[in-house]
Amino acid sequence: MLPSPIVEEFDGIHVVRDDLLEGGTKRRLFTEYIKHFPNDQEFVYASPRQGYGQLALSLSCRDLGKQAVVFVPKGKRHQLTIDSEKYGAKIHEVPMGFLSNLNHKSKKYCEENNSHLLPFGGDHPIIVESMTNLCKQIKVVPSEIWSVISSGVINRGLQNGFPNVKCYGVMIGHQTTKEEQGRATLFKSKYKFEQNCKKSELPPFPSSLTYDSKAWTFIQEKAKRNSLFWNVGS
Repeated sequence: MLPSPIVEEFDGIHVVRDDLLEGGTKRRLFTEYIKHFPNDQEFVYASPRQGYGQLALSLSCRDLGKQAVVFVPKGKRHQLTIDSEKYGAKIHEVPMGFLSNLNHKSKKYCEENNSHLLPFGGDHPIIVESMTNLCKQIKVVPSEIWSVISSGVINRGLQNGFPNVKCYGVMIGHQTTKEEQGRATLFKSKYKFEQNCKKSELPPFPSSLTYDSKAWTFIQEKAKRNSLFWNVGS
């Protein structure tokens, strides 16, 4: 059993501190996903170099006695990949590691090894529903909901979990589609996905430099007091 999310207030904003859980929110969601497939022993994920999902999957598989397999671009390893291997993941480095090639290699691996391929970004109804259920553990009634958004899984789960609350997403990297967006109002970060957020723009709590931290300036400028920001990890 993973601990419930901790919520703390910063400058009038309620922040879900999933940076306090190693592997963050995606560890929670991947854990629930894997539980739906008890007969599958090996779970495979194609990850960008800076992708947080690789670490989340590695920890979830370790916790549940499964094997994580991660496909990443070949080259200098990100700390997330190093940690994923430390927690038991098998790492496959792919030359010319753009996303389409990572997806092709991981899909072929699953076909050859009868392994279970997780969709990119965890974009699956089970995971969205798990995120919605996670909202029930939050005791705050927010004026607005904020998160970063890429594949939109976490934000759509928040939309369902707080159906009467306005939702905002700060878009990074992936060009979020209308379907992925749901009912969220979007803002676009000035940073590319692989770029770190500047130190002067960081929030006053640990947050991923390539992910959640890029939302903080938008929240400071645009969010109402009593808004909720979901900090996915560190």
